[in-house]
Order: sequence, then structure tokens, then C-alpha cells
Amino acid sequence: MNIQKYWYQSTPCLCAWLLLPFSKLYSWLVLARKFLYKHKVFSSYKLNAPTIVVGNITVGGTGKTPIVIYLAELLKGSGLKPGIISRGYKGKCNQVTAVTVNSDPRQVGDEAVLMARRTGCPVVVGKNKVAAGRYLLRNFSVDIVISDDGLQHYALERDIEIAVIDGIRRFGNGYCLPMGPLREMPARLAEVDILVTNGGEALAGEFGMQLSVSLAHNLVQKNTLCRLAELSTTKVHAVAGIGDPNKFFTYLKANGLDIMPHAFSDHHNFKPEDLNFADNAPVIMTEKDAVKCQNFARDNFWFLPITAILPTNFDKLFLELVSSHIELD
Repeated sequence: MNIQKYWYQSTPCLCAWLLLPFSKLYSWLVLARKFLYKHKVFSSYKLNAPTIVVGNITVGGTGKTPIVIYLAELLKGSGLKPGIISRGYKGKCNQVTAVTVNSDPRQVGDEAVLMARRTGCPVVVGKNKVAAGRYLLRNFSVDIVISDDGLQHYALERDIEIAVIDGIRRFGNGYCLPMGPLREMPARLAEVDILVTNGGEALAGEFGMQLSVSLAHNLVQKNTLCRLAELSTTKVHAVAGIGDPNKFFTYLKANGLDIMPHAFSDHHNFKPEDLNFADNAPVIMTEKDAVKCQNFARDNFWFLPITAILPTNFDKLFLELVSSHIELD
């Protein structure tokens, strides 16, 4: 059963109401935990560098990784030396680990490898964000830390919070787990410094983010690029193991591609047999999926890099917040 289908209905289905007591309990536990951190019953740790947390209040992908990449490049352009910490979701590594462009995504997570490749910044993964941050600062020349996810990781103190909202699905049915998709109630967003909406329509107080897709890149011949129009002359296999595969499929259709969609779960650990299609039609995938398919790629495998585009007033506000914690060049 695809539970997300029910989470994002405007009205919960009848069977979902059976989960209401558990949803209420979850919500209460979240508030109680936050209260205990706020009043120092649970301790929080402050890193020896300004810390930016990019997160969300819903389960599933909202577009945090493109934002993290965007912020890293923006900070580098301002003369700073950012480093990134991440949980390394779905990676098998159980200890704090530095990520390189050649790291195995099965060990450190697909998003961590992607961020290392795209930003050129030090990237460290670890389930404990504090430990990951301390390792990052101890082993690399970094003067500001970006945490990929961690809005609810209150053990790590933060100087700036950025919440990313799915502009299409928003907050689903408005209930916390397991009845709905919320990790925290929407009131939590009033506490963050910047709200970014990925897709859809940005509401008052939100910055709209658009995702720009560049030329398709061949996985085998890395310097071989092509326009999507060049792939539109035949049916193509569209592969996506992301939070909302339909976003990727919709984009391809809007650009004239006749696709055979293959949706996988978010962070799916691809194996050669997953993409062993009978025909020799082109296979096009997201960049996040491509890092896991590199080792068994064939000549007909392509991926689409995605870049976040944000308004200039976002840059201005963000850099003003950063400058209140660190001197910019």
C-alpha cells in the first residue's frame, strides 16, 4: 500500500482515522521533546562555526539537496569555506565518515556523494549530526557548516534555519505521522528564518524555488551531452528513485519525451537487473539515481543534473543572516 497516496488526500480516508490516536501521541511527544531541549533538560551542542540547517516538516523529498548545493556555492562565492554534514540516509556506514567524489553511495548515501561532486566542499556523514559537525571542523578547513536535513535534530544548535516546502503537495492532510506526513505541525515554520517553496505557488513570506534542468549527460561518456529534444524521437525509459517520481516524469513529458516510467522508492539501491530492459531504448534518470548506477552504466544511460534557481532577494536575506554571524568578504 502506498501510504503517501492517503497522506496527500485533502480528507483522510476512513481507515486513516484509526491512526488518529497514534498521530496525536506522536505530536505530543514531538512537542515534549522540543520543550525539554528548549529548557535545557536535554543538552544541545554548539559547533565552533556558524551552522545552517536546511530541513522540512514533512516526510519525503521536498528539494533540500538542490538548496544545500545552492547555498554552498553562494557561500563560496562570498569568500567563505562551507562544509556539509548529512545523515547519509540509506547508507550502510555506521560511523562518521568523510565523503569524496568517489565514495560508494551504498555506504554513505546517494545525496552525500551528489553534494560532494557538485559543490567540491568537504562533506561528512553521520547519524549523529553533532559528531559529524565536530569531525568536519576538526579535519577540514571550514568556517561555516550546512546541515542537510536536521530541522528536528535539536541536539545540534543552529544559527540559521531554512525550511523547504513542497509547493504542490504542501502539508498533505495536515496530520502528523502516522496518519499524515508531518514530522511537526505547520506552526513550527513560524520559527524558521527562511521559507522556500519548491514548485507550485509561493505564498506570502515564502521564496519560490524553481529547478533548472540542464543538458542530459551520458553516464559512460561523461563529456557527451545532448538536448532532451534529441531523445524525443523514440520512447525512453524514465527511471526515478526519489521522493516524488511523478515530478520527474511530468517534466520529461512536458519536454516532449514519450516515456515508459519506472518509479522506485526514494533512495532505492539500484542493481543492474533493475534497469535490464529488453529493448535498447535510452534510459534517463535523475542525477541522484545516476550516482548509484555509474558502475554498471551502459552507453544508453543518461541523467539530468538539476540546479536550484532562487530570487535575488533570497540571496540578499540569506547573506545578511550569515553576515550577522560571520564576516563576509
